[in-house]
Amino acid sequence: MKKGKLIVFSAPSGAGKTTLVKHALETLENIKFSVSCTTREKREGEVDGKDYYFLTPDEFKAKIADDKFVEYEEVYRDNFYGTLKAEVDRITTEGNSVIFDIDVIGALNIKRLYGDECLTVFVNPPSLETLKERLISRNTESEDKLKQRLDKAGIEMEKAAEFDIILLNDDLATAKEKTNEIITDFLK
Repeated sequence: MKKGKLIVFSAPSGAGKTTLVKHALETLENIKFSVSCTTREKREGEVDGKDYYFLTPDEFKAKIADDKFVEYEEVYRDNFYGTLKAEVDRITTEGNSVIFDIDVIGALNIKRLYGDECLTVFVNPPSLETLKERLISRNTESEDKLKQRLDKAGIEMEKAAEFDIILLNDDLATAKEKTNEIITDFLK
């Protein structure tokens, strides 16, 4: 059986990467979602083991010490995100490709590890102002968290050129169509 490849979507928070990844999972075959670990609080409607593996900071740090992650990052203070090696191995050895919805640093780390077996896609919002409007409309962020996310977005957007593909998400229907084209071409 042929081993699967890795497809990594990354973007500033609010750019639409999760929506595009969900669309690909609903419309394309032989692609499975890599469930990341996090220490952040669970949002309303999120399910442990489906959206994320929710861990305490101590549990997360123990997995770091045991070298269990393909990549991880402390995105905000005491707010860790990471991808388990076991999750990637499980999916690819079944012959499926793995699709990731992760932060910029994690995406670039996975690309360094897997090289040509990995495609990185940076989802670019039309502007920082549009991004701010999207984050505000979510109504999930405190004023302080909103500022943190916007500050980080500027830094992340500077890294876009290091990705294999930059996908502008200024029209959702077009971005969904382009997402499927990009993935299909890579998996051929």
